[in-house]
Amino acid sequence: MQEHQQAIERGPLSVIAVAAILGLAAMLGGCANPSASSRVYTFDQAQRAQTVTLGYVIGVRPVTIQAAQTSGLGVIAGGALGAVAGNAVGGGSGRRITTVGGAVGGAMAGNAVENASARRQGLEITIRLDSGDTRVITQEADVPISTGQRVQVVTQGGISRVVGI
Repeated sequence: MQEHQQAIERGPLSVIAVAAILGLAAMLGGCANPSASSRVYTFDQAQRAQTVTLGYVIGVRPVTIQAAQTSGLGVIAGGALGAVAGNAVGGGSGRRITTVGGAVGGAMAGNAVENASARRQGLEITIRLDSGDTRVITQEADVPISTGQRVQVVTQGGISRVVGI
């Protein structure tokens, strides 16, 4: 009987520890977001020869860049934190209901936060190259690009960036 009471007393502490670990994992997972910026290079892209093509911007359109998929850590961490919060409310069968409700609500909120963090404002840039060819490149809107601007298209391994001159 006494062992059973100790197990029950440790329950909320264990849930809090698991929630804290999942929250930390979610934060660290968020640091791994890929970048579509013309200013950001990975270590694999640095110190490698790239092809440069010159041209003029003939069109710029604002777009939203969304990650192809999320890690799911937002759902897990949100659900765990919601369950902990729900468990702190009520007693008896009411506590079970608020725990489940908190887990569901937290999971939904965690998913929404993760999806929002995976979105970036971008530009779809249409370029008329000096060769006469036309290219469309989409990248983050962290560098101002405008119609009529002289630019270079920097390409390496199928990845192209538009950089103003």
